[in-house]
Order: sequence, then structure tokens, then C-alpha cells
Amino acid sequence: MDHGDVIISFSEVSFAYNRNKPILKEVNFSVRENAKITIMGQNGAGKSTIFKLISGELKPNKGSVNVRRDATIGIASQVMPRASMELTVKEFFESAFKDKKYDIDRDIKRVLELVNLSVPSHWKIGDLSGGQQARMLLAQAIIHEPDILLLDEPTNNLDTQGIDHLITFLLGYEKTVIVISHDAAFLNLFTHGVLHLDVFTNQVQQYVGDYYDVVDEIQAQILREQRQNAQLKKNIIDRKEKVNQFSHKGGKMRRLASKLKDEIAEDEEDMVSVRKEDKTIRPFKIPVQEFSGSVAHLDEITIIRDGGPISKEVDIEIHKGDMLLMTGPNGIGKTTMLEALASDAHDGMTIKKDLRVGYYRQDFSGLNYEQTPFKALEEIKLKGGEQEIYEAAAHFLLTGDLLQNPIGSLSEGQKGLLSYARFMMQQPALLILDEPTNHINFRHLPVIAKALNDFAGAIIVVSHDEEFVDQLNINQTLDLEKRFN
Repeated sequence: MDHGDVIISFSEVSFAYNRNKPILKEVNFSVRENAKITIMGQNGAGKSTIFKLISGELKPNKGSVNVRRDATIGIASQVMPRASMELTVKEFFESAFKDKKYDIDRDIKRVLELVNLSVPSHWKIGDLSGGQQARMLLAQAIIHEPDILLLDEPTNNLDTQGIDHLITFLLGYEKTVIVISHDAAFLNLFTHGVLHLDVFTNQVQQYVGDYYDVVDEIQAQILREQRQNAQLKKNIIDRKEKVNQFSHKGGKMRRLASKLKDEIAEDEEDMVSVRKEDKTIRPFKIPVQEFSGSVAHLDEITIIRDGGPISKEVDIEIHKGDMLLMTGPNGIGKTTMLEALASDAHDGMTIKKDLRVGYYRQDFSGLNYEQTPFKALEEIKLKGGEQEIYEAAAHFLLTGDLLQNPIGSLSEGQKGLLSYARFMMQQPALLILDEPTNHINFRHLPVIAKALNDFAGAIIVVSHDEEFVDQLNINQTLDLEKRFN
């Protein structure tokens, strides 16, 4: 990566949140100025931990993290912090500076133009859509024009136009950028190299090249390692059989057995830790509440245009087995409408009385972060006991120890999987899904798509993930933008 001098280096870095669960072991890598780097790895491998070590939020247990002395750092996290939701747009940007900045309005205008966002300074962050909040996080990260830009899942909640604008910005940003993302097509357009974290070995391996080339190289390496280990295992088995055969005999045979034991030890030492892939969640079924007739009727829709709401009459009936896709650009009001529907506060929609509604919020604000996942499943279950809770959680790789920790300690992906486990316990008649693929490993998405297709109730979904939407059995589409043109 001949982009300039080294700006970040990890030397023999080890880190663990607790003694029994190491995250990184003796990790070494370096990043040069102006490089565009992707961090990839399994859930829990330590991708976000790398960011926190670079920023200084965390300190290594051993080794050293060196960032060029004068380098500035900007971080765009996965989700908007809850503490920021009550801030106005201007207050949100002011919070990025230690001291009062008197010409901040000019800087706000500049960075909002860079991320293709136009919102008044007096609006509250909590009133913005998920896509608008994603752009705000990026804008706040770049307001300093940092030497190192750290982006954690930056395409979450962004529509196609937002992703295109982000790519254009990153290609033109002539400083160091490190990205965590599961969006392969997005990454391949600007990546110079990859840092691959392995949750099983706690190691980091550095690769150079386009994202797709690196993925192919990793797969080829896995095959080589598997073949090497297969041959070594065969040698070990053969030699152990001979040792058993020769060790009971005297003279030269016993000496030969001793030599074979040494060779077995060498082969066992040469066995490599083959990189393992993430586990995929188990197939699951969302039980449906028994009911007859239609689920809901929508006779009015409301969008946000020119800073205010406008409404229009419609006539949409949602029946058992229907899957309605709601589309429209960031900021048009999709999340606002879904929140109103889920809380039964939307006058233009009538949900059949006494039907249970399962709601997947894109920011997981419906979860109590102080509560344990076990409690979150227990409070919503309709029947069964502890065994049923553990069985449902196991489908989503939520192990016993994870179930007893606060929800706030889970990764964003694990919070998403917990939401699906809650649907299994709740047995809803209607699912309202707002960006249901956000933060979730791409390996799990086909399993989730099948469960949604098999769900016997009704579904209303908003998603900018076109590949995921293509897997769904959509039979109704409500294009909010077209309805008002």
C-alpha cells in the first residue's frame, strides 16, 4: 500500500474485555496515509474494538497502538447515540467541538452539502429518518476534515442515492479511511486492502487489493490450509498405527517407533488453524396469532415534504399472507409512518382489534438496554417456560451467557437477532419491519427471508437492501414518492 508514510500501526497488540474472553492476540499490522481499508471478520471478532483502540477509547492489555502524533480522527458509528436524539442539528455539530466555534454555521452547511443532506439547523436529531441520521453521523465525523476517518457500517439505512453519494465522497477523500461493512459491492468500489479478523484465533491478517480479489484469496487460502491439514492428519494416523505396531518390539523397531513419535509431534505442530466462517442462524418459524378476515386497512398515507407533513387518500387492504413493501427516499417519512402504525396512532390505518403487532425498529429503541435478553424474551412469550426461551435464543446464536448480560452489551447484529427471537415468543398477526437487515450478517439473511416468506400472518416492510427484498414474496408495493407525484 504505497500511499504514504505509516499513520497507524499495531505492534503485538493483545486485548480482552475480560480475562476469559480474548479479542485480539499479539496483533500486528500497519496502515499508510491515504489508504482505503476494509475491516472484515466474524461477529464478535473485534472489528469495533479495533476502532476503539485506534481512537484511544480503549487501551491494549499488551503491545502498543501507534497513531501519528498529529493525526486527527473522525468516527461515524453504526447508530445515532440515544443521548443525541434530543439535540438540534446545530447542537449535534457543536458537540463535536471541545470549545465554542463561532463560525460553525458555515461548517455545517459545507458538510451537509458533502453528504447530500438538507435539513434546518433547528430540527431535532430524533425527528430525522434513519437514513438522514446515517448521513448526519458521517457529516459530524468529517466536519474536522480528519486525517483518519473510521466508518462503522456507513451504508445502513442509506437509500441507493445516499450510497452512491457516499462512494463518490470516499473516492475523492484524499486521507485515510477505514471501513467496517458487510456491503461487498460498496466495499469493492474503493478498497485498497483488507484487515481480516478471526474470532477463533484472535489474529489479524492483512491483505492488499480490491475487496473481491481479497475475498477470493482468503477462500483459496482456506482450501490450501484444509488440504495441508488433511495430509498431515493422514500422516499422523499412519505413523501412530506404526508406533503401536513397533513400540512393543525390541531393538531397531523400538528406535524407529521413537523416531515416528518425533515426526508425529512435528506434524501436529505444523497443523494450521484453518480460518472458520461465521455460523449461520438455524432455520426458524414465527408462529402466527390465530384470526380470520383482513389484518388492516390503510385509507390515508402521510409523507414529509418541504419540512412538513402532507396526506393523501388511498385504499389498501392488507390480508393474511400479504407482504407489503413500502418504498421511498430517505427523509420522506417511512419510519414515522411505521411508528404510527405500530403504536396504533395513525388515523389513516385501522388494524383489526386485539391483533398482536411485532415491530422491528431500525434503531432497536424498543429494546430496554438495561434488561437482559432472557428477560426481554420472557416478558413477551405467550406460553412455555425457560426451556422454550433458551431454544428460541439458540436459533439466533444467543448463548446462555449472552442471555444473562444487559442488552446494551450486545452487538448491533445480536440486537437484531434478538428482535427475531422475540417474534417467535410473541406470535404476532402483523409484522412491521423497518430496515430488518440492518447490522445483521449477510449469512443470516436467506434464513430470515425464508422465515418471513413462510409467516402466515401479514407483513409491512421497509428496506433499502435490494438483494434481500428480491428474496421476499412481495405481493403489494406502496411507493410513497410516486403516490404524491
